[in-house]
Amino acid sequence: MPITIPDFSSARVAVAGDVMLDEYWFGATRRISPEAPVPVVHVGADEVRAGGAANVAVNVAALGAQTALAGVTGDDAAAEQLASLVRAAGIDPHFVADSSIPTISKLRVLSRGQQLIRLDREQPTVKDVTLAPALASVLTETDVLVLSDYAKGALNDVAELIELAKQRGVPVLVDPKGTDFTRYRGASLLTPNEAEFEAVAGQSSSDADLVARARALATDLDLDALLVTRSERGMLLIDRAEPEPFFLSTVAREVFDVTGAGDTVIATLGAALAVGLTRREAAALANLAAGLVVRKIGVATVTPAELRDALHQRGTGGRGVSDAASLLVARAAAREAGQRVVMTNGCFDILHAGHVAYLEEAKSLGDRLIVAVNDDASVRRLKGEDRPINPLEDRLAVLAGLASVDWVVPFSADTPAELIEAITPDILVKGGDYAVDEIVGGAHVLANGGEVRVLAFRSGRSSTRIIDAIRGS
Repeated sequence: MPITIPDFSSARVAVAGDVMLDEYWFGATRRISPEAPVPVVHVGADEVRAGGAANVAVNVAALGAQTALAGVTGDDAAAEQLASLVRAAGIDPHFVADSSIPTISKLRVLSRGQQLIRLDREQPTVKDVTLAPALASVLTETDVLVLSDYAKGALNDVAELIELAKQRGVPVLVDPKGTDFTRYRGASLLTPNEAEFEAVAGQSSSDADLVARARALATDLDLDALLVTRSERGMLLIDRAEPEPFFLSTVAREVFDVTGAGDTVIATLGAALAVGLTRREAAALANLAAGLVVRKIGVATVTPAELRDALHQRGTGGRGVSDAASLLVARAAAREAGQRVVMTNGCFDILHAGHVAYLEEAKSLGDRLIVAVNDDASVRRLKGEDRPINPLEDRLAVLAGLASVDWVVPFSADTPAELIEAITPDILVKGGDYAVDEIVGGAHVLANGGEVRVLAFRSGRSSTRIIDAIRGS
């Protein structure tokens, strides 16, 4: 299934559940303590992040969606620090303070990428604490509600919260915990991992058995869908509106830390459904996001730019032939990712070895290469009525198939000046015997801090020479 990265800015997602403060200490380990057989860590850096349901909210906000967060905290400094973190991420916090408990916090000590120890401070939330009033105030302006259950007590009244959302027509996604999934009856979608699922539905002997058990559980709990995450085996989506199961293969190439991967999955699902994607489209996007986040240490997020870049690396998601409007979006994403964009232009009527070498050299100057191509009418004005030999569609397709080329875009004017000014590449490249001040668009690129480079074409290779040779024969 093709994956597209939508504009999440219109999505409104509310997250509720067990919020936490995650602290990381990083340092070198070179010796064992003389006091006990434990490593001595010389702490050189530390970091504080939002964890649990708060990490889900941070993941939603990182995609660009409007995000609200409800959770239970203590009445302490950790609660203030957590509120500050989520506000800095653009999240609207709705915390219920309980002075009888501490804010849940987890301290992890890491050395050389390995976690040595985790220290937790927590106490179960008292039974009479409820998030219903906090959620009621935000559900009127919410497209999707995500419930993140870490079994710490914030969702003791989860059935009431699900009913509250259903009364307002808001779909409810739940990342469940424990073996009593009946608590989540009537939710729109559950996202258990395979171990959690089999602890409830029984161990599956095959994929077919897994599908049958998942369908039975979805029906029994009156769910619209069930997404089972399967680690290195990807995901399974059972959608009661679809006759066939939807298996997704994992996209992770390297796994450094699975901490918070489930948070990224349900956050991406929620934001994608809120912006109008189908459940299958949302699951495919969540699978892609999960493959990226496990390559990072600790609880982490994925941005639209990273998702676009991952699709780009796979040869999909906007790579290849583009229009000017789409190219502006891709250019902005590349800039956000810190990538240098190179741009060149030409007719490229009959692609030959000289073109290929030229484009490879152009790409080597940066991270992304845009090739602007004259349309058929402009080629005729430049080269004569008997040109081009190959129509625009063919020329674009051949260029897009080159490994060095990221995007190909046509233009109809005599020069690409307007397109160059719209894109404003970091490096503008032209092949041939030109002075820098003669290159169309060069002054604009230089004025905006870019570079203009002239590359030599390979001697003896040109479209005109090839055409003449063919005609002469």
